[in-house]
Amino acid sequence: MDCRPGCSCRADRAGRDKIEGVPIDVEINLRIPRLTIRSASAPDKVIDNSLVRFTRLAQVPAIPKAGEPLQLAARVEGDAIDCVVTRSDWSEEKELFIVSCSYSKKSIAPADYEALVNDADWTMKPLI
Repeated sequence: MDCRPGCSCRADRAGRDKIEGVPIDVEINLRIPRLTIRSASAPDKVIDNSLVRFTRLAQVPAIPKAGEPLQLAARVEGDAIDCVVTRSDWSEEKELFIVSCSYSKKSIAPADYEALVNDADWTMKPLI
């Protein structure tokens, strides 16, 4: 439904207005599973990520809904982080949507974890 002839605004299913083709800035809040780093020369090291989230700013074409898959870039060439949206909430304080996601697989490979930790765009934030 056009708001006026020739306008590119369209009302989406949630009733919010959006301008087609203009990306929306959001904060991604990513939950990743714990992982075990195995070594032949040292005891296994377990990294528990239950009390941290990884955040970054991103642009999306529309606010993703719960259950939708989302692919996020990492700075390491060829790597992408596949996740599933768990919720999207407006933050009055930050004046943007916060899109909460969970890593799409049951476990994360040590190389993927390292790529995430070493990517300057991602910030590890403790929950407490």
